[in-house]
Amino acid sequence: RNREPDMRYVFNTGKTIARRLRRGQLVILESTTYPGTTDGDLREILEASGLKAGEDFHLAFSPEREDPNNKNFSLRTVPKVVGGFTPACLAAARALYEHVVERTVPVSSAKVAEAAKLLENIYRSVNIALVNELKICFDRMGIDVWEVIEAAATKPFGFQPFYPGPGLGGHCIPIDPFYLTWKAREYEFNTRFIELAGEINTSMPDYVVSKVMEALNEHGKHARGSRILILGLAYKANVDDDRESPSYRLMEKLEHLGAAVSYHDPCIPVIRPSREYARFAGRKSVAISKDFDLILIATPHDEYRTFDFAALGVPVVDTRNVVRQKGDFLFRA
Repeated sequence: RNREPDMRYVFNTGKTIARRLRRGQLVILESTTYPGTTDGDLREILEASGLKAGEDFHLAFSPEREDPNNKNFSLRTVPKVVGGFTPACLAAARALYEHVVERTVPVSSAKVAEAAKLLENIYRSVNIALVNELKICFDRMGIDVWEVIEAAATKPFGFQPFYPGPGLGGHCIPIDPFYLTWKAREYEFNTRFIELAGEINTSMPDYVVSKVMEALNEHGKHARGSRILILGLAYKANVDDDRESPSYRLMEKLEHLGAAVSYHDPCIPVIRPSREYARFAGRKSVAISKDFDLILIATPHDEYRTFDFAALGVPVVDTRNVVRQKGDFLFRA
């Protein structure tokens, strides 16, 4: 909650393993974490067994890499970064993974492997923050940020497109960069890019809410008492993963303003229990209809890209560039 690592699950698992640890076994951590977890904290927990890492058992780190609903890559085809506590630990870990993946990428230490995973997610967080900030800037200039990105993406070198949204979601990008921010304090170093990106990305739901209020005002309505339908609870298109989804923040903020908020998501028919948003558990997806005062598109599910929103006759706030129809009903956010 305060952007400090909660490592209880990892460390308690380590303690359980330590009670059963035997000579010659291989222990690999895959959870994203701060550099030094594997060969520092976890090693000490495991060595409470009386066995020594690198001598009696092997210890390594290999970060999970996955992209739900990405049909171009599978577990087998994504290269696996591997770092060991010792060269022998590295060799043992590679021997295991080479039965599973097509390619392993050995690095000099577990710390390097831990840092590589953080860099991957920090890279995305910072670049998404950049386009989110430009979205607000270009909106004031009367420029469509999506058209700008599409134009820039035609450059065949030196540019990779990232896209804005209503806030970050998923179990990686909103969380993982702050492992490094926290660890860097031990070395009297401030990770300013990471923290600035976090500020921008976490502020996006407020920007979206301001656009919702603007759209309602344009149609002579107030937030209080308005019926609002949020399209999409999943954090990305065509999956049922709602972890850290910005849609929940939007629901929370709009209800705080007095709106009656419903949702539609073809992948999430019922909201599952969660720690942070337990009060939303049990709510059910409802049909898209003209019975609402405003529709807010938060997730770019394929189903929404072919829907005729203009026919509903209600304002639509689109945070994902889903609606291609033009008209006074459409507001970009």
